[in-house]
Formats: sequence, C-alpha cells, structure tokens
Amino acid sequence: MTRPESAGHEHQDEHEHEHEDARAYDYDVVISGASLAGSTAAILLARRGARVALLERRSDPEAYKVLCTHSITANAHPVLVEIGLLPALEKAGALRNDARWHTRWGWIEPRAAAGGPALPHGYNVRRSTLDPLIRARAADTPGVDLLLGHQVTGIVREDGRVAGVRASTPQGERELRARLVVGADGKDSAVAKFAGVPTRKHRNTRFGYLAHFRDLPLHGGIGQTWFLEPDMAYAFPNDDGVTVLAVLPDKKRLPAFREDLEGSFLDFVRGLPDAPPVDAATRVSKIIGTVDYPLITRQPTAPGLALIGDAALTGDPLWGVGCGWALQTAQWLAEAVAPAAAGRGDLDTALTRYARRHRRGLRGHQQIAADFAKARPFNPGERLMFAAAARDEAMARHMYLFAARLIGPLRFLSPLALAKAALINLRHRGAARP
Repeated sequence: MTRPESAGHEHQDEHEHEHEDARAYDYDVVISGASLAGSTAAILLARRGARVALLERRSDPEAYKVLCTHSITANAHPVLVEIGLLPALEKAGALRNDARWHTRWGWIEPRAAAGGPALPHGYNVRRSTLDPLIRARAADTPGVDLLLGHQVTGIVREDGRVAGVRASTPQGERELRARLVVGADGKDSAVAKFAGVPTRKHRNTRFGYLAHFRDLPLHGGIGQTWFLEPDMAYAFPNDDGVTVLAVLPDKKRLPAFREDLEGSFLDFVRGLPDAPPVDAATRVSKIIGTVDYPLITRQPTAPGLALIGDAALTGDPLWGVGCGWALQTAQWLAEAVAPAAAGRGDLDTALTRYARRHRRGLRGHQQIAADFAKARPFNPGERLMFAAAARDEAMARHMYLFAARLIGPLRFLSPLALAKAALINLRHRGAARP
C-alpha cells in the first residue's frame, strides 16, 4: 500500500542491520521515480533486505507515461517473472509481442524452428495498465515506502558523495538521507542534473507521432514494423483491443506534419506496404509525439548514486527497448548493490560492478542505435543481414533474438553470422538468375 509522508522506519525491525551506523540514515536506498525502473528496483532491493523510499513526483497512484511504445522486449521477461507480475499482466490482457518487419527484400517473419522451442517473448501492454500494476506491487512489498507527491529538488552531499535528497512534498520541504540514491526519473533526470552527472546527447534526425486505434486488424494479429530507409513506422496490438500505430519519418517531412498533423499522419500510414486499414479503424486517442528526441547516455554511477532506465541511457523509441531496459537495469542494480546498500559490504565496489554490467550489456546496442538515428539508409552490414533474414528462417530467428535484445551486437554481427548471411544472399541471387 502507499505509505504516508511521515513513514520511514515502519519496517526497521524486519530488516535490522548489524552495523552501528544503520540508524544514521532514514533509508538504505532512496529512489526518485516510481515508474517501471524505480518500482522494479524498489521491489528487488527490498526483497534483498534494504529499506527503500520510493519517491514519485505525481500524487496519483494511477499516473502513467503517455509517450511510449507500450512494448516490453523479451530480455525483460525474466524480470517480470522475478517480481511476480506475469499473472497480473496476463489477466489485464497483455499480449505476447510476436513481430514481423518489412524491408525492401520483403517481410522478415521470425518463427520457431520445426520441433524446436517457442521463440522467447515479451509483452505489449499500455502504460495506463502497466504503470499502476507495477507501482502497486512495489507499494505492497515489505520494506518499501511509496511516497507520492514527492519531487526531488536537490541532493544531499557528504564527504564528496551523494548521501540523500531534498524533496518538495504536500507537507512542505523534506530531506531524506540514504546510503544510496537511485535516479529512475527518466531522460531529463533531475537527480542526474543535481548530481552533476555529464550527459552525452546523440542527435536523432527522425521525429515521431503515435495514436491509439480500435478495430485495426494486423496481419497475423501481431506487431508490424516498416523499415523504409530512412522512414520508419510500427503497429503494435495491445491490451483491451487497442493498437498503437506510430510513424517515425525523417525530419525532412516535418514541415508537412506541422502544417497538417492528422492528414500527414494518415497519408503516411496509407502509403505503407501492406498498410493496415487505418481508414476503417476508430482512433481513440489524440495524435501525440515529439519532434526532437535525442538519444542520451550518462555514466550510470557516481559515489552514492546510481542511474537506471532512461536516466542512464535513453534509446531511440523506434526500437521499442525502453521498457525492457528499464526493468533489466533495475534488476542489474539490485543484484549488484543490495547487500552493500543494506550495510553489508562496500557500496563503491558494488556500484562499480553495476556500472560494468550496464556498459557491457547496453553500450553496443546504444552505439548502433545512435548511428541509425541519423536517418540514413542501411549500411552494407545491415543490408547483408536484413536481406538474409527476409530469405531464410534461421537468419530471421537470429534477427529476432537481436531485436528482442537477447543477444548483443557482437554476436549478431559475428563473422559466422555475416558469412551465413552472405551465403544465403548468394544462393538467392544464383537461384534468381535462371
């Protein structure tokens, strides 16, 4: 349940610490942001013995992020299992996120191998469904105090490290001290700004708009993505019969969209290969979007501080990886720092371990995404892989594992994978000549 503003030591007896400085802090961990990353981190840290304050600037426990792809990639499936959210998600109507992708070589349609295991999957679910579910689960976790209406206005420093936050609350200003402060407050992270964490921005030369529709059938009932080089689009079926339809064109098209947003949006969709019948569907939301969405990279740790989710790294929305990475980085953080955050180990060493895992897991993905955000056509390696995936089922599965972030760029573009792709394409050309 949601804890009152004055909560802080309700669970102290359950998590008594051996170290004599245990009561020098209001909490072991203060997390700013009670969305996907923050709520997940709170659950996993508290289960490992930490006392956690989970701060959310909004006062409504049903609040949710509006501008989102509403898709959780398969890399986060183990996290959903660990926090016990799968039964609630499936009961709420979340859909397994199978996918197919259009390219100039045709459709890439990943399927499980005959007699083999099913492809790993994540879920498509609207944030209006997902965010309240995961936040409620965090609030019901022993050791977590969910503090709504708490907006971070500064950080507390002590001996050259972050030692807490200052927050504006419905009852006035408040200071919360902790061994570890976690920024889970999105790409414009106030925690990162107050802590002086450097921000690197990668220019995104696409813009994006999306809207929700009912009665919009999709081929096979699964998600569709269009790689139009350089323009992009996708359609993801979600819970309650709602389909999220998004367009991500090159910024050269922006003047037309600014002049007539609805007309340009619908014309773009109508022009897609095998376009979904948008004119027969019912739009149930506004057309919303952003004309400037740079990719952001920050160092994920500093003394006494960790960043997770979009606060540490913001991907390109066209890949739909933000939700999955939010959940995954929260899990990585909890696994790395929980004992130290609860006073049973060296916190700086634990933070170094988390930073190393974060870089190893996501840096390569971000480098590829930042390069592709330049709205360029496929490079030679991408042409090789996408063409082969459209022509060969095994290569399509390989592509799927990368898109689901279950393998990294080095494995996706390994010499063996590139050789297989080249052989597939050569065979196809040879078969086409006669």
